[in-house]
Amino acid sequence: MNLAKYPRVTLGHLPTPLEPLHRLSEELGGPRIWIKRDDCTGLATGGNKTRKLEFLMGEALELGADTILTQGATQSNHARQTAAAAARLGLTCHLLLEDRTGSDNADYNFNGNVLLDQLVGASISTRPGGSDMQKEMEELADRLKADGKRPYIIPGGGSNPVGALGYVNAAMELAYQANCMNLDIANIVHATGSTGTQGGLLAGLSMINSDIEVLGISVKAPKQVQEENVFDMARRTCDYMGIGDIVEREDVVVNSDYVGGGYGVPTDSMVEAVTMLARLEGILLDPVYSGKGMAGMIDQVRKGAFDADSNIVFIHTGGAAALSAYVDAFNLPGYVDM
Repeated sequence: MNLAKYPRVTLGHLPTPLEPLHRLSEELGGPRIWIKRDDCTGLATGGNKTRKLEFLMGEALELGADTILTQGATQSNHARQTAAAAARLGLTCHLLLEDRTGSDNADYNFNGNVLLDQLVGASISTRPGGSDMQKEMEELADRLKADGKRPYIIPGGGSNPVGALGYVNAAMELAYQANCMNLDIANIVHATGSTGTQGGLLAGLSMINSDIEVLGISVKAPKQVQEENVFDMARRTCDYMGIGDIVEREDVVVNSDYVGGGYGVPTDSMVEAVTMLARLEGILLDPVYSGKGMAGMIDQVRKGAFDADSNIVFIHTGGAAALSAYVDAFNLPGYVDM
């Protein structure tokens, strides 16, 4: 499958590095752990959404859009990358941020990704938790059209078949890197939320007849719900590419044991995972996605879920910019006397 037939703009630093995590592997005493550094895509501190935005923004430009609308939680990595992509392409960007946590912490509401959203020039408005965010975007789009604008709506997380092409491409990229390194990958592990990353990976891996298994660590939805949503995304992506129903339901595996109190709510295991990666490997995870994803992977390694002689790849979806919005969760010591 040649993805060059789809509209696309260059936004990311691709391919992203595939690196061994020697010290983490030694600490856990399990399989050889690698990390796919999609935090290094480069767009306003990077992240996985940049891959999706290459195709989404390509379609927006082809349709003649002058304004980009999207939505997410207050500390949305997707919103920040979308705003940065719009800035690079000279488009106006409006962000609708949903209050999913109810936090009144000033750092959470104004620091981290929110600060970066504003620095790159996006306008922000908020909506209460539980709002129909798609409807909110459509209503705003109608108002903008009435003012003569040409808005393009990007769904939350950039997750639709167009955006999922970014992770179809990532699956092929990873397979090529592994082949060049003579690396036999048994499993991919990553945080799964809006489903475009996992759905795209499954479509791409199936397309190239790869036997790599994918484990999504849910950051919000229960296992059954998330698996069905991912399966739907994978099948719609395959349909969009015209390659048939090549993803089987049993290919979709999600573990929802690490969500904790809800989306964006810190957990002890997330704090442990973020701290371990920082102190063992000098790599910064985020509190909402990659931190909980890594927490799930670490726990599964400790439980013997992976073959000790295998290679597993953790996809770092980015988001370290949000760490400054979660200072209280880490209880760090501050300055010490020396």
